[in-house]
This record gives sequence, C-alpha cells and structure tokens, in this order.
Amino acid sequence: MNASTRLRVVVTGATGNVGTSVVRALAREAGVGPVLGLARRLPALDLPDVEWAAVDLSEDGDEPRLAQYVADADAVVHLAWRFNPTHDPVTTWRTNVLGTLRVCDAVAAARVPALVCASSVGAYSPGPESGAPVSEAWPTHGWPGAAYSREKAYLERVLDTFERDHPQTRVVRMRPAFLFKEEAASEQRRIFAGRFLPGQLVRPDLLPVLPEFGGLRFQVLHTDDAADAYVRAVLRDVRGAFNLAAEPVVDAALLGELFGARPVRVPAGAVRGALAAAWHLRLAPASPGLFDLLRHIPVMSADRAREELGWSPAATSVEALEAFLRGVRSGAGDDTAPLSGRRVA
Repeated sequence: MNASTRLRVVVTGATGNVGTSVVRALAREAGVGPVLGLARRLPALDLPDVEWAAVDLSEDGDEPRLAQYVADADAVVHLAWRFNPTHDPVTTWRTNVLGTLRVCDAVAAARVPALVCASSVGAYSPGPESGAPVSEAWPTHGWPGAAYSREKAYLERVLDTFERDHPQTRVVRMRPAFLFKEEAASEQRRIFAGRFLPGQLVRPDLLPVLPEFGGLRFQVLHTDDAADAYVRAVLRDVRGAFNLAAEPVVDAALLGELFGARPVRVPAGAVRGALAAAWHLRLAPASPGLFDLLRHIPVMSADRAREELGWSPAATSVEALEAFLRGVRSGAGDDTAPLSGRRVA
C-alpha cells in the first residue's frame, strides 16, 4: 500500500495510559500512515511511524493549531482527559468538556470522516439491582456525585448532538472498564492513591486482610486490549457505542486471591468516611464521589464489540491487575509526562 492511500489518524491525549497504547497499535497497521499524537507536553518517547505535536485543549488560543492538525485527517481518536485536580472541577471541566467541544468543532469544520471518542463505564447510570450485565442501550446519566462521571455523561449528550448535526462523520464511543497496564501504573498510583504511596507496600505479604463492602464489583481490561478495539473502530465501518471489558468480574473474593488476603466485611459508610476525611485533608487525591461511583457502576456486556468489531481481550482481568501491580512495585512508567515512573520505596 503506497503512502497516499494510507489513513492519516490523529490521536489526542496520545501520551497517556490509553494514548500510548493506541498510537503503538495504529502504527503497526499497514493501512495507517504516520500517526500524529497530540498532547499538552511533547514526550521524549520515540516510536516508529508516530509524530508528535503540542496542543492544549483547555486553551482557547490553541484552537487554530488544533484545526491545522486535524484538517486532512481520515480519523480522529479523542482520548485527552484530566482526572486531577479533584479539588478543582473547573480545571478538569476546561480540558475534559470544553476541550472535547473544541475537538468536535475542529472535526466538524474539517469534515473528518471518523471520530472515535473515549467514553467510559463511568458514563452509565447505576446498574440494575439484579446485577445483570447491561448493553450499550443502558442510560448514560452517570453518577451525579462524581465529577468524572458527570463529565463523561455530559459528553455523551455532546456526541448525541454532534451525530445529529454532522451525519457525514462516523462517530464511535468507546465505553471501557477500568484500564490497567504496567507502564501506566505509576500514573494511576498518583491519581488514586497519591504521589507518595510506597509501591513496595502493595504486596500480598503486607495485606493479611482486605476490606470488603457492599457494591464492590467492577470490571477491568488491559489497556492494550482497549487499544486493539480503538484500532478496529478506526478501520471498520461501525458507529455507536461499544462496551469493553474482560472476564472475570472483579469482586472482593478475587481481590483476596490476588493479594493472598482474607476479605473482611466492613460498612461501606466507614470506608467512605475515611476516604472523605483523607480527601478533604488533601492526603488522598481520590474523592469520595469516586468511591460512590465504584459502588454503583453496572457490569457491562461486551457482546457488541465481539460481534461487530471482531474483538476479544487477550488478557484476563486478573492479568491486567497483575500487570498494574508489577508496575506499582517497580515504579514502571513510559517516557511521557503523564506516565513517567518513579519508584517510591
């Protein structure tokens, strides 16, 4: 295939957990030309068939540069997202919501044929009491107590409007479970547990018991498997939402086996209270709203992704968690600003 017939794909948030996996996966595709990765800060990461450019989606002044980069794209994969600072929702809103609006405007102006956008299990309304897996038709009103969920749900409405107003663009929404890989472990430790949690403490022999509370049931996926689904969505003529998750579903019993720890039942309110106190004292970055979200998100069915994308995860949820734990203990990280590793001993 000659260079003129290869797809030009632009990836926002290309230096993060998902972005680094997506640009690598796209670059391996013979039908994809040099991938353009956009990020706030240029990485030192040197990847074959990947080019980098700096764009801050939270800034009005970067709109012309963004428009220039997507002007002749065949597809835009929008992954840019900020989790922190959780105490400053205005800052995350500027990147996550206003930044996405800017991407949509640029895609519409350039009449880009395909927009593949990162949504999340966090966009879903609380699951059914039965615990049965939900399809992509389940309501996406989020959990109002968590900024992350509110923003993801809001963007689902943004994409509804975009699809209506710009039918010439094929829109795909990916709704993955929690995504883990070894190279992103240091970033995720900083996001959820704080910068100074010693990675060496996250090991089985130091966790004889594991708190178990009502609603502790969630899904996990290896980031590289999510990237495979993104690439398939770029290359195939599909539209709409796709749930992405691996088996088995994670609960206290599975976590107990993973850590070699005995689950001990504790009131969810006590766990939330401790987390809320730590968050208000700025000792922990994860807000109590995220804890509430974890207890209410539904279990997803990934049948549509299997049937229409021909996708199935190569790693189990346990293998994804094991990769994350290896990364936490070793201080693993990719050579980008968001993922840079630092061992805290």
